Amino acid sequence: MRQRITYIQKPSLPFHPSQTTLTRDSLYVESLDAAREERVTFSFDELPSELWQVLRQCHQLHIRWASERAFEAVSPLSSRISPGLHVFYSPVEAGRAKRDSEGREPLCTLLKKVFDDELRCESPEKSFITPPILSKRFASTTAYQFYELLPSLGNLVTYIQQKFCGTDDKCHQRAASILSADSVDINYDSISHALTMSGFWSQAPGEQGWTETIGKHEGGTDKVEIGLLGAEPASEPEEIKVGGLLAVVGQDEELKPTLFSFPSRHHPLHEDATYSVTFPPPTGLHPTMTISIAPEALKEPPRRPDATCALHAYLTLPSKLFGDKYQLSTTDPLFLKSHNLASLRAVAGETDLEAPDWSISRWGSNWLLELASPSESDEVAEEWNITIPLHLRYLPPSESGYQPASVPWPVVFWACSAEDGTKMGVNPFDRINLGWEGLFGPRTMFYQLHPSPSPEGGNLVEELEVPVLTLKENSGIFNSQVIELGTFAVISIGFLWVLWKLGLVARSSGIRPQHQRNPGKRDKAE
Repeated sequence: MRQRITYIQKPSLPFHPSQTTLTRDSLYVESLDAAREERVTFSFDELPSELWQVLRQCHQLHIRWASERAFEAVSPLSSRISPGLHVFYSPVEAGRAKRDSEGREPLCTLLKKVFDDELRCESPEKSFITPPILSKRFASTTAYQFYELLPSLGNLVTYIQQKFCGTDDKCHQRAASILSADSVDINYDSISHALTMSGFWSQAPGEQGWTETIGKHEGGTDKVEIGLLGAEPASEPEEIKVGGLLAVVGQDEELKPTLFSFPSRHHPLHEDATYSVTFPPPTGLHPTMTISIAPEALKEPPRRPDATCALHAYLTLPSKLFGDKYQLSTTDPLFLKSHNLASLRAVAGETDLEAPDWSISRWGSNWLLELASPSESDEVAEEWNITIPLHLRYLPPSESGYQPASVPWPVVFWACSAEDGTKMGVNPFDRINLGWEGLFGPRTMFYQLHPSPSPEGGNLVEELEVPVLTLKENSGIFNSQVIELGTFAVISIGFLWVLWKLGLVARSSGIRPQHQRNPGKRDKAE
């Protein structure tokens, strides 16, 4: 097992060497105000059998989870996804995966056991969607994609404690710290045969910063790398420069200074470059998502003179909600201008306009929209509003007459072309397989806007109330029993009316005797 812990401080935050103490077998950190990333890599033989039996059927498996809480993503860990659980999967062999001894599909069975038994996951063929491949050169795009809004990783913590920790109390504590993480990534590919799990904390759980002791593993063979880093101004637009201190616990006697730069596909914008999402009431069955972008975020990011940039939004819509791809893909300038949209770049998943939610087997749909932005000559003093018309599917009836629908916030970013020849692969903090970055070329750079929810809400998920059929008795003329009886009565009356009309037609068109013609008249005529 290999472990890497990285603390990332803002340049404005104070740091003193006395806050860290490195000994022969541990590193002590005290009151460190910084973001933290921890990455653990397991070899195949360190995994439980139920895990590697599923992984050996996977060519790629990438799991991403983000919290519903708003958090600050610092450079070089600035990439974002919508809140919830995202699964990206490619099988080793095309077709159905081998089922277990009880006839269950192995991947969905494992996902339910690790994350939540209520996941709407039956099999990749039935529950996953197939993402579009707009850039064939971007080899990391997987064959299947799954999503579900998952507020907590409590089941994952329990699974790690039971399958990996045993009676190790420190391991139990480290696993429990996942509950306060802002994002968690799990990666596996059939080339490396290694499972990597990483967590990101934008700040320490307490107000006093990070205070902890990081020791080397008892066996002495596992590697523990520590970094205390901070971002610095880079000389090239596509690069990120970081400097700080590095050490390997159990090998180094002191922290070593370092300074290095690397090309990165993900960059943060100024902290004032924010956006918010609302659904103006009344939402009804045709809600409109409004993305309000701060004026600071409308300025194009720093780029080379020959580069082009465009503003985008990537929507992750559960099955209850969908867009009309025919409406959003229009080239009508009046429609696009009225909503401040430029074009629909990609869509994948469920887009049936008439299907009710209970008939949908796949989880939902993804939408990549290019947004219109004001020209550089226009001065925008207020928020720039993007409106996206959406639609709600018919949902099962309820006693209250309403069903809840949770909608995660989209990811909003600038996408800019990079200089030809720029290699984005040499990056120790690179993060791919996010769903949306695979829809662009491999040299595209992304500049992330910062989600900024209202102080009253605080979460990156919007809650809608969807009007449905009422099951409760004595609730007026719109309860289910009245509608069922009324429907039966209307159909019965209509059927009887049709029979009555058919009877009248039959009576009025009865068989009449034909008059015989006089053959004599015919002979005279001849």
